Amino acid sequence: MSDKVVVFGEMLWDCLPSGDVAGGAPMNVALNLHQLGLDTQLISAVGTDDLGEKLLNFYRDYGISDELIQLKSDQETSRVLVDSSDRENIKYTILSPVAWDFISLTEENKKAVKSANAFVFGTLAVRNTTSLKTLLDLLHLAKLRIFDANLRPPFYDFEVIETLLAYTDILKINEDELVAFADYFNTSADPKILCEFLDKHFPVDLICITLGSNGAMIYQKGEFFHHQGYKIQVQDTIGAGDAFLSGFIKMYLDQKSPQEILDFSCRIGAFVAAQNGGTPRYQLADILKIR
Repeated sequence: MSDKVVVFGEMLWDCLPSGDVAGGAPMNVALNLHQLGLDTQLISAVGTDDLGEKLLNFYRDYGISDELIQLKSDQETSRVLVDSSDRENIKYTILSPVAWDFISLTEENKKAVKSANAFVFGTLAVRNTTSLKTLLDLLHLAKLRIFDANLRPPFYDFEVIETLLAYTDILKINEDELVAFADYFNTSADPKILCEFLDKHFPVDLICITLGSNGAMIYQKGEFFHHQGYKIQVQDTIGAGDAFLSGFIKMYLDQKSPQEILDFSCRIGAFVAAQNGGTPRYQLADILKIR
């Protein structure tokens, strides 16, 4: 039986000059995990508008369950205006309020989180107190809690982040978020110093830091593991970090070593960055072709 993962958060339309693309980090993670063979569910919400129906159809086309995605008749489906003129530095304007700002606590999503091997969450979807309260209630039920910081200015609050860190088993941040965390906690942005600080003050068992084209590193029990990444021709970086996290979760649940986790995660991140869009279709063999 495959591992079960529940992901909490946003699903949306990235509105690019070339057209609308379905996205949102949690949805991207859920779709990648599903493609990697894990039993995956997404707790999110869309409006009862045309964009919501279109987004649900996109999601359903992957053959993944949508039973935990809520319909909000009084809210619009989420849209994000994307400036992709610099492919290495995508800029986002996230509209609000939207349906996933009001995710409700239900018996169904409580049961799903309680039975899952891992529960994945971030910061954007809890910018509203309704979804934040729901997330906090669910965190009490989770076996393994994976926090993907995914900071999107101005929609995060470090007081909330401190609360979430108190429930975190695995933290994933990127190199920019490393600096933001260091600034807030008044410590060095040196990965070793920040990781040791977080390890001391929060119950985090493992920290993963992604470094863009320079790969990624894992901090665990005082040890660092590093992977230099894979060099590819970038099409766009939308969804690459989400794919990396999905690969990380699969390999972690498969009880692989930190170096094996990093290698596979960097492979799938590179593969997605070499494609257009955040959720390309693929087989496991496609990932393993990355050299």
